[in-house]
Amino acid sequence: MEKEGKIALLIDCDNVSHKAIDGVINELAKYGVVNIRKAYGDWKSPNLQGWEEKLHPFAIIPVQQFAYTKGKNATDAAMIIDAMDLLYSRELDGFALMTSDSDFTPLVMRILTNGLKVYGFGEKKTPAPFINACSQFIFVEKLIEVESSEEVSETTGSSNKKLRNELRQDAWLVKLLRTAVEQSVEDDGWSHLGQVGQYISNNTSFSPVNYGYKKLSEIVKESGLFNIEMRKNNSQMYLKDNRKS
Repeated sequence: MEKEGKIALLIDCDNVSHKAIDGVINELAKYGVVNIRKAYGDWKSPNLQGWEEKLHPFAIIPVQQFAYTKGKNATDAAMIIDAMDLLYSRELDGFALMTSDSDFTPLVMRILTNGLKVYGFGEKKTPAPFINACSQFIFVEKLIEVESSEEVSETTGSSNKKLRNELRQDAWLVKLLRTAVEQSVEDDGWSHLGQVGQYISNNTSFSPVNYGYKKLSEIVKESGLFNIEMRKNNSQMYLKDNRKS
């Protein structure tokens, strides 16, 4: 039986919306059990009222940080200290950092050095260095959209997914997918989707969620960039760049 991964979720409540916590927990469930959940901020501040209401339902431990000096963020320091303590005192398989602050980029790099995955969740204002440093990064707005669109789609059928034309107009995405397929090609000229996904995971912070999809296979199909062949009783997907057909 495969060992279940252990993940520590640390939340910078000053820099990310409480509305996405449900989606974050659901997303992390794909990778393991979130057995450590801590939220940092000045809980006397009325700005954290939304977060305060989420603590009990999601079993999140609040960590009080007083604003000792105006303009200085004590939350950052507390999160970094706790992360380093957890890195050395607990047998973890990954960290999830919920923040839109690029000041945590060095922390991400340090955790990665120890061979652990770092899952980032932040708002669209999050600076590129933090996004690119994470093993995977998801915009919390997309998680909020997915949750609300699932409720709406039951009655209207509407969707927030990017369709074929939009996907093809994203030059970065097109290049990423084609490069991943090319780098994963086997002797018969086809690429196994699992290897394609592994290449993407090892080299970028890409997540299909940011495009409105739950799985890489869904975004590959919608893009229309590849010929698709199902093998082994339709359980395994193989891809070939349709420009080479």
